[in-house]
Amino acid sequence: MMGQGKAIAVRRERVDEAAAGQRIDNYLLRICKGVPKSHVYRILRSGEVRVNGGRVAPTYRLAENDEIRIPPIRLAEKTASGPAPAGEPLPVVFEDEALLVVDKPSGKAVHGGSGVSFGVIEQLRSQRPDARLLELAHRIDRETSGLLMIAKKRSALTALHDMMREGRVEKRYLTLVAGRWANPLQHVKEPLFKYLTPEGERRVRVSGDGKASHSIVRLVRRWSRFSLLEVELKTGRTHQIRVHLAHLGFPLCGDDKYGDFALNKSLEAEGLKRMFLHAARLSFAHPLTGEAITLTADLPAELQSFLAHLDATEPRKHG
Repeated sequence: MMGQGKAIAVRRERVDEAAAGQRIDNYLLRICKGVPKSHVYRILRSGEVRVNGGRVAPTYRLAENDEIRIPPIRLAEKTASGPAPAGEPLPVVFEDEALLVVDKPSGKAVHGGSGVSFGVIEQLRSQRPDARLLELAHRIDRETSGLLMIAKKRSALTALHDMMREGRVEKRYLTLVAGRWANPLQHVKEPLFKYLTPEGERRVRVSGDGKASHSIVRLVRRWSRFSLLEVELKTGRTHQIRVHLAHLGFPLCGDDKYGDFALNKSLEAEGLKRMFLHAARLSFAHPLTGEAITLTADLPAELQSFLAHLDATEPRKHG
C-alpha cells in the first residue's frame, strides 16, 4: 500500500564523477524513488527539469559539475517493504576501484522486480553503504549461476556497455543438454524474438522477425543421453542459449521455460534441482586501463556432483 505521500521542495543536485555520463532520465529515475516513470518523463518534456539553467532532452548525458534543478515532486511513501537485507557476502572473483565481479549463485535475481523484492545489486548496496556507485554492467538469468560484472564508476559502466555492444567482451557458459550433440564446434545464428505470454510472462522464440543472434557451441563431454557444452555468446539476447539449443532439439537440463518438463522431473529425482547453466568465463580489456583480464568460475558443487552421477550411471560416448 502507498501512503498519501509528501511534497518536497525544489532540489538542486550537482553531478559528481559517479553520475557523469548517465542519461538524465535514468539519473532522475534513480534518485526520485517512488515517482512513476511517466511523471519523470512529463517533467522532462515540460522543461521543469533544468540542467545548468536550460532545458534538456531525456537522452541528455550528464557531465561532471552539471547543476540539475528538480521541481517539487510528490513522493509516494512505501509502508511495507524495508531495505534489502545484507545477507551473506557474495564470492568476489575480481575487484578494483572501477569494477567488481562476483560469482552469483543460482536462484538469486540480479535485481529486484517481477515479484522479487531485491536481488544481487540491492544486496551489494546494502553490504557496501559507502560505495559511491554500484551498477549492473550486464545481466544473467535468476536460475543461472556464475560471473556477474558490477561497475563501481560511471566511466567503467559506459565503457563496458560500449565493449559489449561491439562484441569485445567474451562470455562463455557451461550447460548440460538432453541429447547427443554431434559437432565439436557449431555456429548458431537463429534470430530471436521477445514476446509476452497471455499470463504476462516474458518469453523468446526463434523467428524471422527477431533480432540477429549468434552463439558458438563447443562439445566438452558426452554421455549416452546428455552432452556438456560450452557456449560462447557473440550477442547477448534474452534467454539466447536456452532458446537456441531448445530450437535445435537440445533443451537445457532443468530449464523450466523451454526445457523437457517430464525429463526435468526425473532429473530432479536424480539430484539435479536447478537449471544447468553456468557463466564460467569472461575475457575482456579492463574498461579503464585496457589491461587484458580473464576470469573463471568453477561449476558449483551441485552441478559437479550431478556430472559425477552421470559418470557413474551413464555410458560415456566419444564417437
